[in-house]
Amino acid sequence: MNAALGTAFGAVGLLALAGSLLVGAPYAQLRGEGAPAGLRPYTAEAARGREAYMALGCIYCHSQQPRDPRQAPDAERGWGRPSVPADYAYDHPHLLGTMRTGPDLFNIGARQPSRDWHLLHLYDPRAVVPGSIMPAHRFLFDVGGAAGPEDVVVNLPGGGTAVARPEALDLVAYLLSLDHTYPVAPAEGSVP
Repeated sequence: MNAALGTAFGAVGLLALAGSLLVGAPYAQLRGEGAPAGLRPYTAEAARGREAYMALGCIYCHSQQPRDPRQAPDAERGWGRPSVPADYAYDHPHLLGTMRTGPDLFNIGARQPSRDWHLLHLYDPRAVVPGSIMPAHRFLFDVGGAAGPEDVVVNLPGGGTAVARPEALDLVAYLLSLDHTYPVAPAEGSVP
């Protein structure tokens, strides 16, 4: 019985040590990290779009963390400078991603600043990026109905139109807000 109790206390102690090293130490190190001067909080529309981004599972195929040149050629791909912790000051939870089935979206608002491009890309990804494997999100649009004066109309390839639903407009507002081209101090240990 004493051996089992010792093993249990040892396991709990190791978990506490691992938690303090993997969670507590980074938190203490980064808790005073403020937002860079160029980073703006999300608008209400972009915040709703961020929720849609999570709900639609975009995070499973897209990352939001360009890496240091020593780790990956992200800058050569046109994805922008390596991210620093302050870039995520308004992101809770952080949407760094784990895979790159699609391109990194950290600076998609700077690379593709057109709302019309994003709306068409959501409706039919292959219309703007031949060979894209991204699924179409046509359920975010109404096709064939009459458009009102306040509606945002998307001209479809081959003719026809679709009206963007509010969820599509919110998602595009979030994507356009992903513009981290403001200057920041490089992260410690990064390549200048």
